[in-house]
Amino acid sequence: MNGTGDARDFPMPPGAAALNLLGVDYAHVKTGDGGDLYLTRFGAPFAEHLKPESWFEPGWFERNREKLEGTSTVYRVRTRPLGGRSKDIVVKWCRVGTEIPVDTFTLTKFVEAEFNSPYEEFSLVMEMRADRSTPRVRTHKPLAIYVPAKKFKPWQIRRVESKMERMKAKFRDVELDIFRQYILIYEWVKGVSLPEAFLAMPGSIDERRAQIRRLAGEGVGDLAEKGFRVLDIKPEHMIVRPRPPADFLRRRDGRIAYALVDFELLQRTPEHESAVASARRAAYLRHQKDRFAAPSSVPLPPHLRAASVFGIDYICGHTESTGGELWVVGRDPELFDYFLPERWRRTPRERLSDAREVWKTRTKDQVNLVWKVSRVGEVPEPDPAGPRAARIREHGFNSPFEEFEIALRLARDGVPVVYPRAIYMTGQEAAGAAAYAADTRRYDRDAAIPGPDGRPALRRDHNYITVWGYWNGADETLATRDVAVCSPLSLARALAGGRVTAAEHDALLAGAAEALARAGYEDLNLGGGHLLLSVPPQGGFLLGDDGRPVVRWCNFSLMRARATASTPAA
Repeated sequence: MNGTGDARDFPMPPGAAALNLLGVDYAHVKTGDGGDLYLTRFGAPFAEHLKPESWFEPGWFERNREKLEGTSTVYRVRTRPLGGRSKDIVVKWCRVGTEIPVDTFTLTKFVEAEFNSPYEEFSLVMEMRADRSTPRVRTHKPLAIYVPAKKFKPWQIRRVESKMERMKAKFRDVELDIFRQYILIYEWVKGVSLPEAFLAMPGSIDERRAQIRRLAGEGVGDLAEKGFRVLDIKPEHMIVRPRPPADFLRRRDGRIAYALVDFELLQRTPEHESAVASARRAAYLRHQKDRFAAPSSVPLPPHLRAASVFGIDYICGHTESTGGELWVVGRDPELFDYFLPERWRRTPRERLSDAREVWKTRTKDQVNLVWKVSRVGEVPEPDPAGPRAARIREHGFNSPFEEFEIALRLARDGVPVVYPRAIYMTGQEAAGAAAYAADTRRYDRDAAIPGPDGRPALRRDHNYITVWGYWNGADETLATRDVAVCSPLSLARALAGGRVTAAEHDALLAGAAEALARAGYEDLNLGGGHLLLSVPPQGGFLLGDDGRPVVRWCNFSLMRARATASTPAA
């Protein structure tokens, strides 16, 4: 019943890849049978013991396993001896995507319940273990998640497609495969279950049952104080250590010490869930304010690296959930996880453009963002009669990295812009992408810029999404006072809604173009949809020192430095 002992890093086994899923660090290794093994910091020192050939080979597994009580498939197994030492583990087949049994359902029918995904279960257990405040909730240690290579038809492993789809939409930190099994590996906890221990103690059966109920109630209360609940908690899930002749291992406060096991229905309480989201949002705002500050002396996590593209600093890395890549603006690695695609791709969204893939969403961390599908590689189709049609075709759409470079240079020169946050390269190759990318100039020009995996950062066989801050106030303001200072309204929509006159629209557009020119840039497709007005809570518009509404640039796809037509500004 040890504490978590969590460290900031742990040695990687040979050939392992470091990754972080739902806040848990793993060492990912391919197994000899073609499967996948995800080792936690607790499991990494025992990597050889936890490889399937050390415990799951048919002959060994049948001879060295003990079926444990419960409705799930769970065994205690002793691994093969390695270096003269075996290890006792608990292996449990994850029931994600399956129906909850009737006996469990009777306990959970008033609460929305689904079996946790393996990564969600480990994440919640690790979070609970990391809380060292009183009362401590002790558990068995999560060691590894093993995903055998063998595939089954969903009905063979009792998977329900609709349930798996809901789970995928909820958590996309790793692709859940409806055809593969997930086996959770925990460390064995010495002791016996609460009923087994007390029913062997002296006293009347009613007294002993009352003691079991009391201690089980303490466990529920301890969980609640931490902000958690287990929807089907049973006395059998509490492990205690008897001390002959009639006592138990006890905690410092005199209470009977116990460890909890079985977390497939572990949840945060609604209050704790809200508090976690609020805390993550507050941390996000603080980190955004200082995203360009000099990096600390703490080295980057092994799955991330610092990069500079067109003079802009990024933290970049692989997105395990989709096989894609992510570049987050700034030098702060703590911001990387906020922009993983599973945090914002499937959250409720609102379309902001009738002509383009532009969406506003509120992420799982309660952060407002706007994401846009980049048009790099497309050939622009301007109005042939337009005065800038030839220059638009000659220039082509900017790459995501060009857009961010322009936006940040303008911001440094005092031109108001929305905040560039992150660039995401989708993992799945775009269908017919080679033919789709009809304008290949930027791919060819930027082929030497490396991505996190060493291949070109800009690749014509993948789609790119730019992620921007949803304008509701300056980062510096929100970091100290998390209250929306304003809301955005495009100049075009202000005109359509009668909030500004045609003359005011044209004057604001001309003034913004002049300010852009003074900074050395021009928008080849200038229009009111590229500018935002700021609407304060009291109404009207946020005004500048000249008494005119402040306008803020929000579109950079056809913007260029006036000095050159085809390369980013030096």
